[in-house]
Amino acid sequence: MSAADETAPTRRAFLALSGATGGLAALGMAAWGQNNVEFDPDAVTNTDHATDVLVIGGGMAGLFAAVKAHDAGAATMIVSKGRLGSSGLTPFGKGFFVFDPATETGTIDDFVETVSRSALGTNNPVYTRQLAEHSLDRAKELRDWGFFDQTLANRPFMRPIEDRGIPLLERVVVTHLIKEDGRIAGAAGFRVDAEETVTIRARTVILCTGAGGFKPSGFPVCDLTHDGTVMAYRIGAKVTGKEWNDGHTTRSVNPAACFDGWGDMFERVPSTNGVEVHHDLGVDLNYRAYVTGNPVAGGPGSQAPEEEVAGGPYVPEEFQRSFAPPDGAADGAGGAPGGPPPGDGGGPGAPPPGFAPSANVGGASAGMAIHKSEGLVPFDDRCASNIPGLYAAGDALGSHMAGGIYTQIGSSLAGSAVQGAIAGEAAAAYAASVAAPVISDARLVEITGEILAPLRRETGYGPAWVTQTLQGVMIPNFVLYIKKGTMMQAALAYVEELRDHHAPMLRAANMHELRLAWETRNMILSAEMKLRASLFRTESRCSHFRLDYPEVDDENWRAWINISRGADGSMQLEKQPFGSWPV
Repeated sequence: MSAADETAPTRRAFLALSGATGGLAALGMAAWGQNNVEFDPDAVTNTDHATDVLVIGGGMAGLFAAVKAHDAGAATMIVSKGRLGSSGLTPFGKGFFVFDPATETGTIDDFVETVSRSALGTNNPVYTRQLAEHSLDRAKELRDWGFFDQTLANRPFMRPIEDRGIPLLERVVVTHLIKEDGRIAGAAGFRVDAEETVTIRARTVILCTGAGGFKPSGFPVCDLTHDGTVMAYRIGAKVTGKEWNDGHTTRSVNPAACFDGWGDMFERVPSTNGVEVHHDLGVDLNYRAYVTGNPVAGGPGSQAPEEEVAGGPYVPEEFQRSFAPPDGAADGAGGAPGGPPPGDGGGPGAPPPGFAPSANVGGASAGMAIHKSEGLVPFDDRCASNIPGLYAAGDALGSHMAGGIYTQIGSSLAGSAVQGAIAGEAAAAYAASVAAPVISDARLVEITGEILAPLRRETGYGPAWVTQTLQGVMIPNFVLYIKKGTMMQAALAYVEELRDHHAPMLRAANMHELRLAWETRNMILSAEMKLRASLFRTESRCSHFRLDYPEVDDENWRAWINISRGADGSMQLEKQPFGSWPV
C-alpha cells in the first residue's frame, strides 16, 4: 500500500471533522487506569475437549454444519458465543429463500444469470447456484424441526442437536484457532459466566461465526465483531470482501432503540419466499445524505425527494425501482406508516430490510458488508479455506453468493443453511482422512496465557473507551460509506495507532470485560482491513463507492480483493479475477 497522500488531512483535522475531538484528551486520560481485577487470574481453570469436527457458532450455518457432520459419521461439537438459535443475527432472520422448480417460472440458470447482472459480476455463480439447488431441501428440514412455527429459533434448533446427542458449549468466547504442522488442530477461548478457559483439539474446524460490525446502535449486529475472520487471518487464512458495505438505515426517531425499529422482525414467525432479484442495501441513501444532509426519506410511501442529486452509486437500469406502495396498502409493507421495516419475506414488491416509510439515518449496521460477501476466501465449492482442515460457512465465508450488493430477499438465511450443510459434510470427510492433532502442553499454556493477558495487566486502557474511539474514526458517513482516499488514509493512521499502541494495552477486570477486550482487538483489525481494501479498489461498484473514483471500471476491477498476513505481519492485498478460484 502506498504512503498517505501529502494532501490528506492531519489526524487532528480528521478528528475535528468527525466530531471526535471534544473531550477526547480527557477521555483518554480517564480510560487509562488501574486494573482492579475481581479474582485471581492464576486461579482460572482450564477444560480440555477433543472432537473430530468443531463447529464454532450457534446460528443457522452452525446448526446445519453440526447436523450434517454428525450424520456423515464424525464426532461433532458446537461452541457458541451466545445461545444456540439466538446468536448473532439469527433472531433477526425471518425470511428464507426457496427455489421451488414446481412454482418458479424461470430456471436456476435464469436465476444465476439475473443475480450476476444485478451484482455487476461480483457474485460467485457456483455458490449462487448452490443456494438455489439446495434451498428447498434445507427449508423442508427446518419445517420438520418446527422453525417456521414460532418466533424464537432456540427450540427448533435444539431438536436435531438433542436427538443426535451433539455436545454443545454455550457462552464461550473463542479467541484462538490453533494450527499445527500446517493444518488446523483446534481452538481455544474462555467462558463468559465462569472463571475458566476452554481448549478443544479437533481434526477439522468450521467457522460459522457470522459477520460483524463496530457495535453500532440501532441494528442487531452489536455482538458480532468478525471474531472468526480475524482468528483465521492471524493463522494465515485469506480474507475477502472487506470493501463492501451493508447500507441498512435506522429511523431518525430513537435511532439507537433497536427493538423500536426492528421489533417487527424479532416478533415475526419465519416464512419462505421465492425469486425476486433486487439491487438493494447499497449506499444510495448515504450518498444523498452526504450531499443534502441528514435525515433522508426512504422506504415505501415516502415522499419523492424534493431535489435531484447528481452522481452517486450506479444501479443497473433493470433493477432501478421506487418503493411505491402496492394497491390497497398504506405503506407497501403491511404495517403502519412510520412503523417497523418489513424485512425479509415481505412478499413481492416489498422493500428490503430497513426501508420503512420514514426519515432515516445511516450507519445502523456500520462495519458489516453485504451478507455472504466478506469472510474467508473459499478455495473450492465445498467451503474450504487455504488452511487445511479449516472451513467456513454462512456470513463467515466470503463466498460472494449474492455479490457485493443485496440481490435476493431471504438468501442470507437460506445461504447459511445451504453452506453449513455443505461445509459439515466436507469437514467430516476431511476428518476421516487425518490423524488426531497433537498439541503440546507448552503450546496450550502459551495460548491460555495470551487469552488471560488483559486480566493480568496491572494498568491499561478500558476496552469501552478504545471501542468508542474506533467508532468515532470509522462510522462517519464520509469515511465508511462515501469514501475518498484522503479521508481513508487519515482514518487508517488512527486505526494503526489503536492497533499498535492501544490493543496491546487493553485491560479487563472480569470475564465480561475480557470478552470486550478481545472483541475490541478484532474490530480494530477488521477496520484496518476495510480501509486497506477500500483504498485498494480504485473504482465504485455495488456497495463500494468512492468520490474520487466514482465510475465502474470493468477494465481493471473485475476482481475480488483478497487479504492475507505477510511474513512481517503486514496486510497483503491481491486481486482474484471474477469467475476464478484462488491459486
